[in-house]
Amino acid sequence: MTDASATVATFAAHDFPPLRNDRLLMAARQEPVDQVPVWLMRQAGRYLPEFRAVRARHDFFTVCRTPELACEVTLQPLRRFHAADAPLDASIIFSDILVVPQALGMEVQMVKGKGPHFPDPLDRPADLDQLRRPDVREALGYVFEALTLTRREIGGAVPLFGFTGAPWTLMAYMIEGGGSKNYAKAKAWLYADPDASHRLLQLLTDVIVDYLVAQVGAGAQALQVFDSHAGALTPSAFASFGYPYLAQIAERVKARVPSVPLVVFARGAHYALDALAATDYDVVGLDETVMPAAARAIVAGRAAVQGNLDNAALYASPDTIRALTGTMLDGFRDAEGQLTGLIGNLGHGMLPNHNPDHAIAYVRAIHELSRSTPG
Repeated sequence: MTDASATVATFAAHDFPPLRNDRLLMAARQEPVDQVPVWLMRQAGRYLPEFRAVRARHDFFTVCRTPELACEVTLQPLRRFHAADAPLDASIIFSDILVVPQALGMEVQMVKGKGPHFPDPLDRPADLDQLRRPDVREALGYVFEALTLTRREIGGAVPLFGFTGAPWTLMAYMIEGGGSKNYAKAKAWLYADPDASHRLLQLLTDVIVDYLVAQVGAGAQALQVFDSHAGALTPSAFASFGYPYLAQIAERVKARVPSVPLVVFARGAHYALDALAATDYDVVGLDETVMPAAARAIVAGRAAVQGNLDNAALYASPDTIRALTGTMLDGFRDAEGQLTGLIGNLGHGMLPNHNPDHAIAYVRAIHELSRSTPG
């Protein structure tokens, strides 16, 4: 049995409920929809009091590694937004991009007030020999269990996203040991040890491909690749150390699960929109620095687009959020005033001190204004 047929067989064996809202999948295929679908990066997280209640009892990676807890926090925003008559059009499994370095054998801690921390980051190329090529089904089985459980619990209401970090973004964390202001240590590898850098990036790519395909087998109906640190690279460095691996991921995953939409979100890499639109990704995610009309012109029907209200705009009043949303949507309209091939989202993820009601106002505005007659 081929890898692709094995994935399909795994999917079929779960016998999931039929999907009732497929707007997001249609938009990813650039098909007309009755209103623009919308979801939010980090839509399950610390801005929700119900999530904070779970975190008060369990540490971060315990939630990630416990399928029942991961399922619960994934469902929390769906319940809240539905109750407010602003239903989301997709869910995204609660996990973290850094489960991949953990699967490679690295220790990652989530430190309160600091974020991710690697007690023993990669210091020199020889440290690559300490990494292992994992069997993702064993090393990350808890993610797949969470996906299957959550897909069943959603009951077909909306599609379920799986996701991963991109190779360069994961490499940066693994070398810097956490967040960074300038990524000097990781970027030093690119210039001083390009062979070692490519070796690490290829290892990560190989694992990511297996990981994404297995997520589909477990129930994911769409996939997003987060290259959160893409903007730390110059255009030439991204062309050498970022883009080729992103493109390879899309080509290899699509060869195995061709029907599942793939989204790439290369934050800060506005210079790469044309190149990313030429890959096998179905959707190009946009951060808040990209003008909607310019992105539409560059992508030019080769891919759908996703985004991209500034997440800080959610600090505004609901009326202002609605006005800003209308301006954003108008920027995305084509020459006929249509919004085909658009998935609503933010330019980056929800922040811990966001008011959930303001996020609800944004989702409601996307739906209502995208149903309105332009002009």
